[in-house]
Amino acid sequence: MDQGEIEGNERLPPRVGDRLAAVRKEQGLSLDDVVQRTRVPRRHLEMIEAGNYGALPALPYSAGFVKTYAQMLGLDGAALSRDFRAEVGQVEQVRNTPAPFEPADPARMPSRLLAFVALAVAVLLAAGYALWRGAGMNADERASLAAGTSVEQAAPPVAPKSAPPPAATAPAPAAGPVTVTATQPVWVKIYERGGPTLFQGEMAVGQRFALPETAFDPLIWTGRPQAIQVSVGARALPPLGQPDRTIKDVSLKRDALLARLAPPATPPLTPAPAAPAPIPTPGPAPAPITPVDPVPPPAQP
Repeated sequence: MDQGEIEGNERLPPRVGDRLAAVRKEQGLSLDDVVQRTRVPRRHLEMIEAGNYGALPALPYSAGFVKTYAQMLGLDGAALSRDFRAEVGQVEQVRNTPAPFEPADPARMPSRLLAFVALAVAVLLAAGYALWRGAGMNADERASLAAGTSVEQAAPPVAPKSAPPPAATAPAPAAGPVTVTATQPVWVKIYERGGPTLFQGEMAVGQRFALPETAFDPLIWTGRPQAIQVSVGARALPPLGQPDRTIKDVSLKRDALLARLAPPATPPLTPAPAAPAPIPTPGPAPAPITPVDPVPPPAQP
């Protein structure tokens, strides 16, 4: 570096952050003192002095912090704010400048002669493979190749196997949650068989409890079956027991409840025994037939 370049660098003004930090230290102030007087966050002051512009907020806010900081130190806030904007602009320009495009070295590019030679070699290899392939064909393969088909294509097609009939699917279960609704004040306990209690307590009129879908084998216990209404979806079920008779360990599974709605099976009708055939009454005996003597023919004259 020559003497002119050294003198030019010495005449360049220091960064805004360096100037602010130098004046602050000359006045014997700490960053905490600046924070108390300007209300600018400490981390922003540290980034301004360090020149870490990428971590600062938007440029208008950062320039405002610089102006407030400079005015607190007795400097020209507007001038330092303009210098700060110029510094940020230079940093952004250097950061966003794309790298120059370096053209390829013509000496490294293959010549046209080399490209033609490679193409000719490829053509010769392809022709040699075709001749070798043709010499190894039998008569049937050559005939099929001339006809535009292959030996495998000329073979008779195999009849496809018949697909098995689709399996019958079971009917889907009835949709809808199992709900217990109180029609009168009643004490109810709903629990899993050998597991935890799902609900227990006094139910008020109109209070409902819907069984969770994760319930495995829910049961119910109550002393007034007539005071609750059990339903599966929109289908209401008859009472689960006699009035004022305690029921316990009654299943609330959906299939068990729907089974209560099915009509009872009726036994097959026994055919009535056939009536005996009537005995015919004998009629009067026929009168005896009296033989009649034949009349002799008249005498001849």
